[in-house]
Amino acid sequence: MNFRIEPAGSAGRIERKPDEARDNRKTRVGKMGRWIGVVAAALLLAAPSTALAQKGKGKGKPPATPTTPAAGAAGGNVDDLDAPPAGTPTTPPAGGDPTTAQPTGDTGGGGGGICEIDPSACPKGQDLGEAAKRNVKAEIYAVEQIYALRYHRFELNPYWGFTLNDQFVSHPGPGLSANYYLTNVLAVGLNGNFYSGLNVDSAFNFETRRASRVAVPLNELSWSAALDFTYVPVYGKFAGFSNFIFSYDIYVAGGVGAISTRPIPVIDPDNRKFDFAPKIAFNLGIGLRIFLTRWLAANLEIADYIFPEKLEQLTIGTGPIGAKPTDLGYKTSPSNPDTWLQDGVSITNHVQAQVGLSVFLPFSFNYRLPK
Repeated sequence: MNFRIEPAGSAGRIERKPDEARDNRKTRVGKMGRWIGVVAAALLLAAPSTALAQKGKGKGKPPATPTTPAAGAAGGNVDDLDAPPAGTPTTPPAGGDPTTAQPTGDTGGGGGGICEIDPSACPKGQDLGEAAKRNVKAEIYAVEQIYALRYHRFELNPYWGFTLNDQFVSHPGPGLSANYYLTNVLAVGLNGNFYSGLNVDSAFNFETRRASRVAVPLNELSWSAALDFTYVPVYGKFAGFSNFIFSYDIYVAGGVGAISTRPIPVIDPDNRKFDFAPKIAFNLGIGLRIFLTRWLAANLEIADYIFPEKLEQLTIGTGPIGAKPTDLGYKTSPSNPDTWLQDGVSITNHVQAQVGLSVFLPFSFNYRLPK
């Protein structure tokens, strides 16, 4: 800092330079700012913390000031806000220990509300233990109710059959099956077919036989009847036409009975004539039923009728035609019936498709599920 001595007329005054005055002003402003910060911090610390917990509705309103001090303020104790009002006597429950607190309300017991409503129905620990030891036979039904129940119902199945495996002659004809279901999947019944007068020799076979003098032995059927057993291993449902659900079942059938057949005289029709004769026959089949209602179903079945058959002899006797049994050469005569058939028998399979309707009686039924 530089000083300058003024003459005597200046009364010995010391004059500071402008730089010194500016430094002094900065010092005073800095000290004033520090004091202002200290005062603001003191005000913030002195503000009551309860003011931060005031609700929004109370903005602009000063908190209520208690008119009387707290009873234990002088002693440094804090009042219990949940305590009963002063002067209320605390009386222990009758017969209870005055030092033991008595719980009130729900204690979290396992019974819940049922124990409060009906204490006798409240489950007890020993009851749950005994129930857990019991054997439980649980049954879960994947299909709760079958759409069409077959148990103890009759099934009448009229159908029309046509041949699948004989390209030379066909055996169309009507048929009827009648079954009674002993269980929902097992039935016993009768089956019959009628073919008489409906056997058709194919035009191809006739033209071939006429032009080449080559023929194939043919047979025609008259009727058949059998005792059948039916088993239903598969049943279910499927969706069709976008908006419909159809119930179906697949069944297998088998039985034993009789069938009446005879050879068709194609080798020597002028001298040979055959009669129908019954033969033992076995049948096996598999079918599909699609239920249209609970008592009506469309039916398709493929059945194989197996039976022993005598076939026409492919050669013609060389003896005299029209010979009588007493004539010489009758043994080899074309008129002798012993020369009309082949030796032995041939196992014949007649496979036919059967298309019809199944009608279940009675029309309605009742479910009886195990209890």
